[in-house]
Amino acid sequence: MSQRIVIDPTTTPSSAANGQKPPLLEIKDLKKWFPIKRGLFSRTVGHVKAVDGVSFYVRPGETLGLVGESGCGKTTTGRVIMRAYAPTGGEIWFDDQDHGRINLAEVEEGEMKGYRRNMQMVFQDPYSSLNPRMNLLQNVGEPLLVHGVASGQELEDRVADLLRVVGLRPEYMNRYPHAFSGGQRQRIGVARALALHPQLMVLDEPVSALDVSVQAQILNLLQDLQDQFNLTYIFVAHDLSVVEHISDRVAVMYVGMLVESATTEVLYTQPMHPYTEALLSAVPKPDPRDRGDPIVLEGDVANPANPPSGCYFHPRCQYNDNDRCPKETPALREIEQGHFVRCHYAGELNLRGVVG
Repeated sequence: MSQRIVIDPTTTPSSAANGQKPPLLEIKDLKKWFPIKRGLFSRTVGHVKAVDGVSFYVRPGETLGLVGESGCGKTTTGRVIMRAYAPTGGEIWFDDQDHGRINLAEVEEGEMKGYRRNMQMVFQDPYSSLNPRMNLLQNVGEPLLVHGVASGQELEDRVADLLRVVGLRPEYMNRYPHAFSGGQRQRIGVARALALHPQLMVLDEPVSALDVSVQAQILNLLQDLQDQFNLTYIFVAHDLSVVEHISDRVAVMYVGMLVESATTEVLYTQPMHPYTEALLSAVPKPDPRDRGDPIVLEGDVANPANPPSGCYFHPRCQYNDNDRCPKETPALREIEQGHFVRCHYAGELNLRGVVG
């Protein structure tokens, strides 16, 4: 099996030959380090490397699932893309329909307003993300007012249309967020994100706080909206069953680094990183005769403020050779077409995925 080391895994030189669309969003070596300050004068004594050299791409109309354990940096990655956090380093190339291709990492905060019109975010908590002192008309219509798109009766008509699109009645627009269930509040958040007809939506665990039956409704709504408005999603989650249902490609993060990315079918059936294998072994299976044995990882997740040497995953990896893994940091390599893995022995290990 051929192995090609890729310095920039976001570039896809064969995309044109395969008739694929060029990426809408390209992330190159993205970093977000939070300073650790101590002492009387709050001196910086270290950094929490929440995102440490992440690279991936998303094509128009595609859904990229971003998965990993809590604290791996996936939510921080989404917020840095939206420039809710200023990046420490790296590039965020976005093909904006109004301004052309732009590196958002270099845009000043005061100039981000124009670019945020085409990229919106749906947050995990559908209640805290809505202003409790504003009714639905004000919450959903605020983006339209801020960007000068609509006001007065036109604003009410636009909000009414948005509520219908997400499955809510326009008569609800004078009610406040506390009067709605969790699923309804998440629909309100989706309506607000849709208000400006964005190209890209970052969905930060949009169904994790909802009941299973409501999760299915919201997931089906998101897929219908994607088809209707040609939306591109970055779907941040830790539930791999949900990610498999909605994603075209999946990227796996561990301690701020991207360790594997591939199409959903390939990653779920033929994982090449031991961490991905362990995550997939925990996916519930409906057939009681085919439960399998979950892989229980020893130890704790590495501290992003003081990560281990070499491969960050080596202290918990059952395939650790105790020689190369603790000493050498593996590069993100393209083992097969479109399948990137950060492991010294990727392609050599026989790992099990989710079958069926």
